[in-house]
Amino acid sequence: MPRTQGGESVLSRAVRIVEAFGPGDTALSITEIARRSGLHIATASRLVEELCGFGWLQRDEDRKVRIGVRMWEVASRASPTLSLREAAMPVMEDLHAIVGQHTQLGVMEGDEVLFVERLTAPGAVINFTRIAGRQPLHASSSGLLLLAYAPPALQERMIASPLEAYTEKTIVSSSQLRSALAEVRRQGYAFLAGHIHSAATGIAVPVRDPAGKVIAALAVIVPNDGAARSRIPVLQGASAAVSRAMAYPAPPPSRPTEPSILNH
Repeated sequence: MPRTQGGESVLSRAVRIVEAFGPGDTALSITEIARRSGLHIATASRLVEELCGFGWLQRDEDRKVRIGVRMWEVASRASPTLSLREAAMPVMEDLHAIVGQHTQLGVMEGDEVLFVERLTAPGAVINFTRIAGRQPLHASSSGLLLLAYAPPALQERMIASPLEAYTEKTIVSSSQLRSALAEVRRQGYAFLAGHIHSAATGIAVPVRDPAGKVIAALAVIVPNDGAARSRIPVLQGASAAVSRAMAYPAPPPSRPTEPSILNH
């Protein structure tokens, strides 16, 4: 791998440029990319042009830079969550139609929950989640659910870490977090009313792989009112359906020469 005079590889610098784009960024200027990546503006400009040539980035008419379609194509094809998303989406659509609020699917990524799918509706309660967005483990229902089934070493590290408060309901102490994780394991779901926004309640349940390991959190974000807990049974039924779909992949398509049952 070619290296610069400072010893850093060109690939490392290219990665820094790509990672300059945050979840809410649709387009950035070269100046902003250089600042966020810590690169000289001339270096950033040269690497951006090369990445545009490969289709990983693209320029708008106003010369601002966006993530390219080619990067999205390759990332979507190679994503380890692809089978999970394919299994979950039909169930999420049904769940979304029943609940009429935000429905989302999250996985553990480092010390955060990463949301890989999300469905919403006009007029739904406030929700800060977005696809490819992240939230802290201690404050979000999906994060708390995943942390409850995470390895003990990770749980202890998070319990010992400073916990940011978003509302007066947010879990902020080690004793609160330890107790909350035990409650999630006992009841089989996470129910957080007003922990990120006072008007919203997050409810998350586990999605399991064929071996029974928790691999994702299926969640709804609903108004923080007396009806919130009534959504738990339908959410649990939906997560069970996704888990079954993970255990039984779709059969291959029938050959054209084989008779179809639809013809009988």
